[in-house]
Amino acid sequence: MTVKVTERDDSRMSHEGLAAGIRIWDVHQQDMLVGMFHSESDAHRYRIELETLEQQRESRCA
Repeated sequence: MTVKVTERDDSRMSHEGLAAGIRIWDVHQQDMLVGMFHSESDAHRYRIELETLEQQRESRCA
């Protein structure tokens, strides 16, 4: 499984969000957006949770 955390590109932010200085971190699982967070640490916690769940599923199937 591939889970990535990336900071949202300014070109994908609203004008209001840019003016307010809001930063957003996207979480992608297998190239699909599965979460958006205002905190980078929250985004990474979610990434770890997704990876842990996937490992549990894989170990049950083995």
